[in-house]
Amino acid sequence: MESEREPGMTAGMTMQLVIDCADPQRMVAFWAGALGYVPEPPPEGHDSWRAYWEDMGVPAEELAPGAGDVPESIVDPAGHGPRVWFQRVPEVKAVKNRWHFDLKVGGGRGVPLEVRKQRVNATVARLVEAGATVAEVRELPDMDFCATAMLDPEGNEFDVV
Repeated sequence: MESEREPGMTAGMTMQLVIDCADPQRMVAFWAGALGYVPEPPPEGHDSWRAYWEDMGVPAEELAPGAGDVPESIVDPAGHGPRVWFQRVPEVKAVKNRWHFDLKVGGGRGVPLEVRKQRVNATVARLVEAGATVAEVRELPDMDFCATAMLDPEGNEFDVV
């Protein structure tokens, strides 16, 4: 007898998104605000993620100075979206992303273009204040489309649509 599960999901599977970066704390602060997520608290009984990892037996030489002292992951407070972990790596970003986030704030084509533009522009302004930069503004009124391509604080591409 097959167990009940969501279509397309492997039984017992969960998903997290891992983003390589140089400064996990900076990325946690930026993306928590951008996505409406919160920093993930350490597991119960541990004062920090570092304490948890040490209790699990992670060798000290695998933990960079400061790693896990503050959260390096974010979670959806409603429990719907995936966990996002910002993994410190020594390499800097050197090439274009092969994937990116689309932050869909406009409301879709059922919303008038001018209203969508106002929503996109307000979100862009908030994210610039938080450390993002605008890469390109895409306004195609003939196609009933507007979006802004942006870069997060470490240069990863994402769109506000």
